[in-house]
Amino acid sequence: MDYKSRMRELIEQINLHNYNYYILDNPTISDAEYDKLLDELMNLEKQYNFAFDDSPSKRVGAEVTSNFEKEPHKVPLYSLDKRQSKEELKAWYDEIMAKYPQTEFSFEYKFDGLTITILYENGVFTKAMTRGNGIIGEVVTNQVKTIKSIPLSIPYKNTVIVQGEAIMLKSELEKYNQRNSEPLKNVRNAAAGAIRNLNPQITKERNLDMYFYAVPYIEGKELNSQKQVFEFLKQNRFKVHEANKIVESFDEISSLIDSVDKEKDVIDILIDGVVLKINDFNTCKELGHTSRFPKFAIAYKFAPQELTSKVLDVRFQVGRTGKITPLAIIEPIFLAGATIQRATLNNYSDIKRKHIKINSYVFVRRSNEVIPEIMGLATDTPESKEIIMPTTCPSCGMPLKQEDIETYCTNTWGCPAQIKKRIVHFCSKDAMNIEGVSEKTIDTFYNTFNIRYPYELYDLDKSDLLKLDKFKDKKTNNVFENIQNSKTPTLDKFIYALGIKNIGKTTAKDLAKHFGEFDKFASASYEELIDIEDIAEITAQGIIDFFADKNNVHLLQELKKRGVEPQSLEKISSGIFSGMTFVLTGTLENFTRDEATNEIEARGGKVSSSVSRNTSFVLAGDNAGSKLIKAQTLGVPIMTESEFMNKIK
Repeated sequence: MDYKSRMRELIEQINLHNYNYYILDNPTISDAEYDKLLDELMNLEKQYNFAFDDSPSKRVGAEVTSNFEKEPHKVPLYSLDKRQSKEELKAWYDEIMAKYPQTEFSFEYKFDGLTITILYENGVFTKAMTRGNGIIGEVVTNQVKTIKSIPLSIPYKNTVIVQGEAIMLKSELEKYNQRNSEPLKNVRNAAAGAIRNLNPQITKERNLDMYFYAVPYIEGKELNSQKQVFEFLKQNRFKVHEANKIVESFDEISSLIDSVDKEKDVIDILIDGVVLKINDFNTCKELGHTSRFPKFAIAYKFAPQELTSKVLDVRFQVGRTGKITPLAIIEPIFLAGATIQRATLNNYSDIKRKHIKINSYVFVRRSNEVIPEIMGLATDTPESKEIIMPTTCPSCGMPLKQEDIETYCTNTWGCPAQIKKRIVHFCSKDAMNIEGVSEKTIDTFYNTFNIRYPYELYDLDKSDLLKLDKFKDKKTNNVFENIQNSKTPTLDKFIYALGIKNIGKTTAKDLAKHFGEFDKFASASYEELIDIEDIAEITAQGIIDFFADKNNVHLLQELKKRGVEPQSLEKISSGIFSGMTFVLTGTLENFTRDEATNEIEARGGKVSSSVSRNTSFVLAGDNAGSKLIKAQTLGVPIMTESEFMNKIK
């Protein structure tokens, strides 16, 4: 195939995906795969110094939809050129610094939403438009007015146009999908679809938000830098993200990128990179634009976390609580630094809501090295077929039962999968911490010694272990001693080890602190439990149900017979951190997160995952990210690691 034929082929593919994504709001490939097609086309055009008149490279943005009134923008809205490696970004930075050695840069999030401009006249919200193709946009005033974070009037009374990104928070997407039978694929698609819906009431139901970052046009005032833009936006009650800051060196830029890359999966906003802009507008004017991009700004895109793949099969797994979880087997893809061949589907209700089928193409997402998840359907194929939910347990063959949206095997004490996973959980590091007893070891114990209950581990002797394959003297001694040494766990670890429904590590620790002794916890009433802070009704009922089950009572009796005695804890009500709430961010040199948390809690403090005005201190290590920025914005005190170490001496 000659280069022109390949270019035509790429143009047709890109135009089809543009139509699916921007007009129908129904993407069929991931952003990373789309970028790959566009990059190939632009490289061919550069190599052969030729481009077709209808090439996507000649457009700034997407084609406008015919559903809304169209108008030209007062100032053209350019898209941003992008870089995908630190080396490429450094080359762009060095080129700027060679001409302008004292340059400062604005560092901002690259929001994954829909670009919107809003016109204010005499201080009043007058008109909102999408970017459209950068020259002509769609008028979406009534839709955008439903976004509650956008001011309908501002102090500045001269004509001004502000620009920002309409987004849907991840938490709002989750809430929306829980209450609607037709799930939305992702927050980017949800925001775009909401704004382009002709019925503003539909837009309102999605509870969008908006962050502002530019002032393309203003009368009666001169803004000379991006810093002044941020100040103007804040003064006029526009929402500006706290992560925005002015930076000078590439080391600072690189460090911030690393921090944001680590934090991006835990913040409530979907971002796919960061944006760098030259702060000084005079320098920006001197540099100017190419036909598509400003030369004074660049987008640095993170490695893709979402790609499409084909569902080859679905297997149903049984967890330690009996919950049945479907796991998709997919065509291998390289995603977020790993080759992915499996992805969770959560439950059968999730499969039906997302219209997932075998032999269909789906969006697969992986964040923070957790198990990949199928986010939604990309496209069906002629071979697509429905996924059938089993009626019996895939492990023991017993009937299944439905509880709300989840499916369970009710053969709690006879299902091999539940038995093994319950014992694995009992032995895990955060529970009884029995080193050397892995999932594979438990499988061997189950098959060889017929072990069905955690207490039977304490009946094993060295002669039993020596009979096993690969159990030599040293390994046998270690495993035996680790089992025996686990008989005096701290109360919180013992509570967690029991596998009580809805009790994780944090809740187990809260309960241990509150009751101090296991017998007091075991005999607590429902009313006592729900009076404890952060103990929900469903958690309290799960505890009551656990101790009412004769099998669990038998388990506890047998553990006690074998000398397993959880160590009582005194209620921690005093200490140097009593009544204080900490948030941890960045990498600590002398502590893991768990170790630092233990030090704080041992001195009466509490650790939270998010920064608020009620936070007492943010303990900041190296490469601290958005949490540090938020703390600085809110005026929350920052504690360094060395200061922390001096406090706990």
